[in-house]
Amino acid sequence: MTEIPLTRLAPGSLARVVRVMADGDSRRRLQEMGLVSGASVSFVRAAPLGDPIEVRIRGYHLSLRKAEAEKVIVRANEMP
Repeated sequence: MTEIPLTRLAPGSLARVVRVMADGDSRRRLQEMGLVSGASVSFVRAAPLGDPIEVRIRGYHLSLRKAEAEKVIVRANEMP
């Protein structure tokens, strides 16, 4: 399985967070929102111009700017 940025998932895709590549306050903020290593995340949709994107994590919907989401590296789940 390949590690990719969160922004490269297709709508409806499931993935697991591998790591957050941001630094300092930005990293802490993303982690406080639940984007931590091992967390399951599903890509819900992207705005018409691709920014922001909406994901579902830990039972709630979260909107992220594309620049933030690119710093979240995930491993897509293979569907049977």
